[in-house]
Amino acid sequence: MHLSIIIPAYNEEQLITHCLNAVAESLSANARTDFTHEIIVVDNNSADKTAERARKSGAHVVFEPINQISRARNAGAAAAKGDWFLFVDADSLLNPGMVADILACIDSGRYVGCGSLMKMPESPWWGKVILKTWSIVSITFAWASGALVVCRSDAFREVGGFDQNLYAADEIYLSGLLKQWGRRHGGLKFTILKHHPLITSARKLRLYSGSEIAKQFLKVACSPRKALQNRNKLPIWYDGRRE
Repeated sequence: MHLSIIIPAYNEEQLITHCLNAVAESLSANARTDFTHEIIVVDNNSADKTAERARKSGAHVVFEPINQISRARNAGAAAAKGDWFLFVDADSLLNPGMVADILACIDSGRYVGCGSLMKMPESPWWGKVILKTWSIVSITFAWASGALVVCRSDAFREVGGFDQNLYAADEIYLSGLLKQWGRRHGGLKFTILKHHPLITSARKLRLYSGSEIAKQFLKVACSPRKALQNRNKLPIWYDGRRE
């Protein structure tokens, strides 16, 4: 089994090395003779040293000129050769337990893909409430967070990958398509892993006030399709703020 790890990255020079180190450590802890991998970083038109640092860490770097999360993920998938794809955000950290759970999920032959619960260290209290709420929704509906999506490559290609009409929440739409594909192909399931949550950055909760985040989600809730198809209505994802 060959696993392609795909990491979309926009101006992530501060975090990309940490992300790649965590990937390397997690893969090393789960090394076995029937498991190979490749690591692809998609430089989504960064203005910093993201690509340079990714190459120094041994990743294969792909360039996507249009700054859009779904396009960056799809560009990585287009360059990937794996039987399975693992998409993880550059501000997130894999861990050996999670990778072991992913491999067990793959080995079982019962799943088309999976997502994971998340942890955000140093979140404010209201951030913890948001994350807890999302965790309940994620498990209930088997919706993956964009920070981690794992799926069979043939399923990914057949459903058309991430929807490039969407500038956010494309992972939720993909989760639904993968579940449909799985039902048509022997009743394969899409699940959310719970035992070894993905560590992901809480920087958005530090960079944006509670009122800014509330306004953003209210706009999406009131008119989801209209908001999610317009990057100008999604500043938390696209205004480029970094620590």
